[in-house]
Amino acid sequence: MKRLPMMLQLVFILFCVMLIPTTIITWYSGTQILGYSEKAIAESSLDSLESNRELNENALNYIAQDTIRLASSNIFDRLRHYKTYEQLNQNYTNVEIGLSLLKDLQRLIRSNEGIYSAFFYLQDADYIVSSDKGITMLERYESLKWIDEALLQKDGISGVWTPRMLADNEMVFSYILPLNRLSTSTKGMLVVNLKESQIAQYMDASNQKDSSYYLIDLKEQSIISHNDKSALLTDVTQIPIISEMIKTGAAQGYQFNEVDGKRLLYTWNTSNLNDWLYIHSYSMDTLMSQTRSVQHGMIIFSIIIFLVGSVLAVLLATWLSKPLRELTKHIRARNISSAAGKNELDFLGSAFRKMQDEEEKLTLLIKEQEQDSYSLAIHQLLQGEALDRKKKELLLEMLPERNYHISVAALDQYSQYINKTSPETRSYHFYLFIAQIEKLSSSRIRIRSVNYGEGRFAIVMNYHTAEQEELLSSLHNIQAAALENFGHTVTIGISDTVEALSDVSSQLLQALELVKHRMIEGNGRLIFSKQQLRVNNKYIYPSNSERRIVNYIDTGDLSSITEELDLIRKQIEAATYISYDNILFIYNQLFGVMIKHLNEKSINTSAIFANRGNIYSVMASMETLDELDVYFKQLFAEVSLYVDQSCHEVGYLEKIFAYLDEHYKEDIVFEDMAKEIGISYSYMRKIVYELTGKSLMECINQKRIQKAKQLLVKTTLNVAQIAAEVGYNNIQSFNRFFRKFEGITPSSYKASKLNG
Repeated sequence: MKRLPMMLQLVFILFCVMLIPTTIITWYSGTQILGYSEKAIAESSLDSLESNRELNENALNYIAQDTIRLASSNIFDRLRHYKTYEQLNQNYTNVEIGLSLLKDLQRLIRSNEGIYSAFFYLQDADYIVSSDKGITMLERYESLKWIDEALLQKDGISGVWTPRMLADNEMVFSYILPLNRLSTSTKGMLVVNLKESQIAQYMDASNQKDSSYYLIDLKEQSIISHNDKSALLTDVTQIPIISEMIKTGAAQGYQFNEVDGKRLLYTWNTSNLNDWLYIHSYSMDTLMSQTRSVQHGMIIFSIIIFLVGSVLAVLLATWLSKPLRELTKHIRARNISSAAGKNELDFLGSAFRKMQDEEEKLTLLIKEQEQDSYSLAIHQLLQGEALDRKKKELLLEMLPERNYHISVAALDQYSQYINKTSPETRSYHFYLFIAQIEKLSSSRIRIRSVNYGEGRFAIVMNYHTAEQEELLSSLHNIQAAALENFGHTVTIGISDTVEALSDVSSQLLQALELVKHRMIEGNGRLIFSKQQLRVNNKYIYPSNSERRIVNYIDTGDLSSITEELDLIRKQIEAATYISYDNILFIYNQLFGVMIKHLNEKSINTSAIFANRGNIYSVMASMETLDELDVYFKQLFAEVSLYVDQSCHEVGYLEKIFAYLDEHYKEDIVFEDMAKEIGISYSYMRKIVYELTGKSLMECINQKRIQKAKQLLVKTTLNVAQIAAEVGYNNIQSFNRFFRKFEGITPSSYKASKLNG
């Protein structure tokens, strides 16, 4: 009888565990099936169509972007001088230029799936560079008259997509990109032909049974992609259903129609990119048959779960009853709970709650014992916080002697230590170091330490007056422990002696300031408080050295700069009263004066210091005068080298302009020009661009146009004669460059000057 209530409860619980999920699943599936109505199907189909449209547009955009990238290359500039097929095949170099463009077109096709062909047409040329027929005469290639009509739709500098049927009855989507001045000075157009079958794959991505699609060009009112290829380029106005969709004017939507006794769903979505209309049609009978199958399957599945759950509930209840009864018997025998007369489950619940309460009390007691009350009290003491009576008693128990020394042990080269250790390793090192410090405590000197952050450790030393030597020995032991633990030395700042706990926080600030003096005294030192360190002495600044250093930068005398830096360091070391802030001020001021001087000489300082980050932050992170001295010598060495190099480049620029003044009428070979000047071609280009902001070709054209302006006004030569005189092979190039630099034609310029 005692077993029966427990079993009944277990059976009921397990039965509910099985029944509730089954009921929820059945209810949820039924709700979903009811919700799977025509509206839900239509909205889902519309979303699918939008996804297909986005997939198609992304594919077109990728092809367009690759085409634009090809148009931005300089391959076309090399081809623009060859307007005839004969010129292009005149020598191997010209042919190689054409073949290089052909390879780029083939790479474009390989990198994008579904491209049928691609070609480039140079304006006014009599040949075509194409991927399918190679480099061939224009008359042997398909007619390009369709391009002019397609470009009427062009808006802006981007290309335009147009569907068309090729001579071999291959339906393609052609992307036409006229070259523009933003990318190249060459006039022409780049055309990429994408197969309609590739668009069809994107449109029919769902692969649903009894479904079809249409892709409509709204401007031409024609079908440009369809399951039935015989319908391509037919008039869409002959299809009443599609005409009705277009007349609605809605960018997207859906509607149901009866066609040949079948109920069909039509969804449409308009593309703003190309003014195309995407349409999908689905059979509602097929979609609803899937819904009915899901509904029947869920009902059968729910019945099976219900039956299996019932059997499992009984079996599990029987299996679980035995250990529960034995546990109940054991608890009653030990008189753990006084809940007699209750059934087994209630009895166990009461017993466990009582044990849980006792466990929580024990846990709280253990936590209070484990809490590091000493460290908390030391932290509050150092921060100057008000201490309650218990904390004061605890501190007096830890630190019973009359004298207190506060020290700060700062890890030297802390940034290097951080870079080579993980946070977990650092936490372990800090914990171990504090433990090593506190192990140095003895009956004559008490030592307590806490982590003060940023590689610093606050150390409280409590001792009698007679233990000064032992204090010094303890500090040396702390330094040895740090070197062993971190692999780095520590600099320790030791405050004055105080006799009251209330003065400890102020001594901590003094110790922190003392640590800063490792800038002068170096790493790994013991720095005691000195009276002159607390005196507010006047700042020193080596203004004479500053002026000399600026002069040495102009002359490129690095050795003299180094001597001045050594002199500044000696002045700092000689001034025993100098503060840490004064030292940083000196070097910050030197750097600022150098930057100002370089800017006044129009020297690009960003090119010198780009890889050094924030130099002021770097200087502030340095711990010793040695580091600052080495850093500044390296800095000035880079500055001197850069200034000297800039002077050389100015000299070369004068030679380059002199050469251009003498030879601007000729077809200059830049490689030969660079050899004559005595530098490499790439270095010559770099000098011209960095010092003038222009390319070599721009400099030549500018000189030619300047000379042409003089000839237009001062001579009776006509425009063609002046073009030949200044080095242009044809009048078209002369007119184009004259308009580029002056904004008007040569004839207009001459007329305006003569009238003026």
